[in-house]
Amino acid sequence: MKTRTLKKNKVNIVTLGCSKNIYDSEVLMGQLKANGMEVSHESAVDDFNIVVINTCGFIDNAKEESINTILRFAEAKKDGQVDKVYVTGCLSERYKGDLKGEIPEVDRWFGTRELPAILKTLKADYKAELIGERLLTTPRHFAYLKISEGCDRPCSFCAIPLMRGKHISKPIEELVIEAQKLAAGGTRELIMIAQDSTYYGLDLYKERKLAALMEALAGVDGIDWIRLHYAFPNGFPEDVLDVVRNNPKVCRYIDIPLQHVSDDVLKSMRRGVNKEKTYRLVNTFREKVPDMAIRTTLISGYPGETQKHHEELLRFVEDMRFDRLGVFTYSHEENTHAYLLNDDVPADVKQERANEIMEVQRGISYDLNQARIGHTYKVLIDRVEGGYFIGRTEFDSPEVDNEVLIPVNDSYARVGDFAEVKIDDAQEFDLFGHFTS
Repeated sequence: MKTRTLKKNKVNIVTLGCSKNIYDSEVLMGQLKANGMEVSHESAVDDFNIVVINTCGFIDNAKEESINTILRFAEAKKDGQVDKVYVTGCLSERYKGDLKGEIPEVDRWFGTRELPAILKTLKADYKAELIGERLLTTPRHFAYLKISEGCDRPCSFCAIPLMRGKHISKPIEELVIEAQKLAAGGTRELIMIAQDSTYYGLDLYKERKLAALMEALAGVDGIDWIRLHYAFPNGFPEDVLDVVRNNPKVCRYIDIPLQHVSDDVLKSMRRGVNKEKTYRLVNTFREKVPDMAIRTTLISGYPGETQKHHEELLRFVEDMRFDRLGVFTYSHEENTHAYLLNDDVPADVKQERANEIMEVQRGISYDLNQARIGHTYKVLIDRVEGGYFIGRTEFDSPEVDNEVLIPVNDSYARVGDFAEVKIDDAQEFDLFGHFTS
C-alpha cells in the first residue's frame, strides 16, 4: 500500500504547447501566489505534492507529449511521490470525457476557461482584481501578452475553436494596466499573442482595433519593444502597418501564418483568401514597411495536396523570401471539417515535402543573414550560454527565430539590457557579432 507524501502543500505547474499556454500558467501561478500558496513552474526539485499539467491538444505530436506527461505523473502518484494530479488546457478540454476512464489517477480534469474552478479545487480564491499579476516563466525582460482568447475562423484543419471557444477580446484599458505592471517588474519587450490577433476588437468595439491597441501599449513607460504574433491574413487591418512603420517602440516584425498558396488547397482549408490575395498581402507588407521581418507558417501534406500543389508552394517560398518560416506536416484532427476528407498524403511524403520547403528556406535565411554582415543592430540580451552573450534583434522573436551571439570576453553586458552589436559573421539561423561600445 502506497503512503501519502509528507511534503508541505506545494503546487508544481507543468506547461506544454504554445505561448498561450505559457501565459495561462503564469496567470494561474499569480493567483496561487496571491492566495499565499507555494507554487513552482516545472520544478527540477522533488519538493511538491500537487501537480497541475497544462496540456496541448493541437496536433498528434503535441497530444502524445501531453499524454506521456500525464502518465508520468500518474505513475508518480501511484508510487506515493505526489498526492494530487490535475490536468487542464487544450487536451483536457477536448478529450477529458475519453481520458477520465483511461487515466483514473488524475484527480480532476479542467477545460481551457475554468481558472476559477481550478483555484477552488486547490482551495484558493479567484481574485478578479489581479489584472496583470502573473509569475513569469520567461526571463523578466520579455513577456507574452495575450490580447484575446478563442477564434471564430472556420479553418478546416484547425481544432482550436473546439478547445478555446469563440473569440473574446480583452479591453484595451485592461491590457494597458497589465503592460504597466509588467514594465514595473522589469519587462522591456511585450510579445502580443492570440489565436487570431487580426480579429482583435471586432467583438468589443465593432471594428478592428489592433492598431489602436499597439499605440496604447507603446505609450507604457518602460516598454521598449512591442512584437506582433499570429495575425490572420484574411481581413488584416492595414493601419497596423502604419504603426509598425512609424512607432519606434513597435518591432518591424510580424508573424502571419499563411498555411498554403494553392487556390485549390486554400479553398479546401476555408482560409477566405486565394493565391492572388496572398501574394498581394505580402507585397503590401514589403511596400509599406520595406525592412519588416515576416514570419510565416505553412502546412505540408494537406488532404488532396498534389505534387503540383507542393511545387506551387515551393515557388511561393522562393518568390516571397520570407525572413522566418516554419512548416507543420498536416495532422488529421477529429471533429474538424478536414477530418471528413481522405488523409491521402502518406506520412513520409508529408515529411519529405516539409523538408524540401525548409531546405529552400535555409538557403534564403543564409542569404538574408549574410547581407546583415557589417551592419550594427540594437540587440536585447536574453542569456549567457556556452561562452556567448545570446540576444535578438527586433527582427527576431524568442525560441523560434535567429539569435545573435557575442563572445563573453568581448565586453560586459547584463541579461535584459539592450546593446549595439555589429555583425561580423552569419550562418543560416545565427548571427555573430561584437559590442560596438
